[in-house]
Amino acid sequence: MAAIERTATGVWSGDLRGGNGLIDATSGVLQETPFTFATRFENAKGTNPEELIAAAHAACFSMAFANYLSEKGHVPEEITTRATISLEDGSINKMHLVAQGRVAGLDDAAFKQLAEEAEKKCPVSNLLRPGLSITLEASLVGA
Repeated sequence: MAAIERTATGVWSGDLRGGNGLIDATSGVLQETPFTFATRFENAKGTNPEELIAAAHAACFSMAFANYLSEKGHVPEEITTRATISLEDGSINKMHLVAQGRVAGLDDAAFKQLAEEAEKKCPVSNLLRPGLSITLEASLVGA
């Protein structure tokens, strides 16, 4: 597969507390998407860099896990991953993934084992792992 490049732009105007920012992505999904001190540090409505990292990790892991399961002969009906990132004392230091899936022919223990193996193959996990503690919970839906 050829190399893939994706581009996004972040612009910040003003000081930290009173300023504001805009995020754009060449895909058009993010177009002048605003972010502020309040959306980043005070849970105000809106996005922030940490939320975008968590979203990228959740999406990447769901795809990587589905691919890994398929390679092992267990095509999933669905994989849902929730990623929670932690920013503490000015440092992003933890990511917690909770993955649930509907996969015929697997028991919960096998699903958990395959999830752990797939996490090691996830490109975003591999990017984040050197500086981040990544934890994973995995379960079959209805198991």
